[in-house]
Amino acid sequence: MTLSNDLGIAAEAPPPLDEPKPFSLALIGDLLAPRMPSSLDETGVDPAALTDLVLKLAYTVPRLTTEWAAQKLNLHISLVEELLQELNRQRLVEILGQSGAITHRFAISQRGAELAGRLMEICGYIGPAPVSLESYTAAMEQQLAGFSEIEPSQVENAVSDLILPADAVRMAGLALSSGRTLFLHGPSGNGKTSLARLMHQALQGDVWIPHAIAIDSNIIRVFDPQCHQPSPVSGVEPWRIDQRWVRIRRPLIVCGGELTIESLDLVYSPSLRYYEAPLHVKSNGGVFLIDDFGRQRVDPHSLLNRWIIPLEHQTDHLSLHTGRQIQVPFKQMLIIATNLDPREVTDAAFLRRMGYRLYLGLPTPESYTRIFERYAARWELAVPDGLIPQLLDRYQAEERELRACDPRDLIDRVRDICRFTRIAPVLNQDLIDLAWVGYFGNAGPR
Repeated sequence: MTLSNDLGIAAEAPPPLDEPKPFSLALIGDLLAPRMPSSLDETGVDPAALTDLVLKLAYTVPRLTTEWAAQKLNLHISLVEELLQELNRQRLVEILGQSGAITHRFAISQRGAELAGRLMEICGYIGPAPVSLESYTAAMEQQLAGFSEIEPSQVENAVSDLILPADAVRMAGLALSSGRTLFLHGPSGNGKTSLARLMHQALQGDVWIPHAIAIDSNIIRVFDPQCHQPSPVSGVEPWRIDQRWVRIRRPLIVCGGELTIESLDLVYSPSLRYYEAPLHVKSNGGVFLIDDFGRQRVDPHSLLNRWIIPLEHQTDHLSLHTGRQIQVPFKQMLIIATNLDPREVTDAAFLRRMGYRLYLGLPTPESYTRIFERYAARWELAVPDGLIPQLLDRYQAEERELRACDPRDLIDRVRDICRFTRIAPVLNQDLIDLAWVGYFGNAGPR
């Protein structure tokens, strides 16, 4: 069977699979990707749910073609034509004429519009066709098992922008390579957040995630353009790949003080009438960073209790608004960072389930010097002799602790001053003094 694909080029219908599977990657050209299903059974989703989705799509426009509906639903034209013909047999849509060799133009009937209106009251989702929860779970397991092991050099290269003790780099590498949770703690301004973000860069490869998941008549949106970075797919005809899946860079999702217990469950929109996956589900396959732990608008021990079961079993249980619970994968690297005393925000049961713990303390004068010189070199600024020793003396005179972020912040303020006063960027004692006051406030002890 030959059909026109979304680019208007003749394309053969995908060959049927030997046996439908929840999810499997196939070598398509030079790319491992989910193959476009060739039958409704191979979609893994109840055909009735797909028929309802097509009917709701038809409800939004005066008329539609098979080709246009296929683009909106991310399904092969042959499957969409089959669904529309079924709606025509039920007298829910009417055939207006042909749009291609074996495709047609349709319009929703009065009976179809009435049914579509009722369907919209149940679930307002209209978009790419969903996959099954079983397929999503299988996808996460299969893809993560297929990634090569992380080498120490990859971690070292990823965090090379930071001046860290060798033990800290080694501990970060152990956590990342094992996939276990990392608990970062220590005084503020010393690289915890930066380290967590840079560790993500050591994760190699991309993952396929679905646009949405179907559970009976409920839809959960997974792909989020604000959280996920699509990876380009080239050299393969689009119709050969299951377009219900998106290839993305392994995600990094960060949340801080805004995190609540409610945001860790499915978020149901009464106006849209479908669900948004919580952030930890969107981070599957990547890194989920909880920053400033202990400063959320909820008791930290309540958050810890929420993570106990997922950390133990690598699965989480979410609740639909009907009360039904579903099980989803919890397969990401969880990093928790705090500048509070761990004894105040954790307990023994939680720490026992943490994979690794890493303390990032105050920099030594030698580390501070290296950080200052490296950041100055990034902006091609020469550091005058004696400038850093004078800075270190001033910290001691004002009884201030050294912080790893201070060199960056002081140099950035010097650059602000130079830009404002229209002088070439330069480091000298006068500018550092002005930057110091602007950064720390008055010159007295803190």
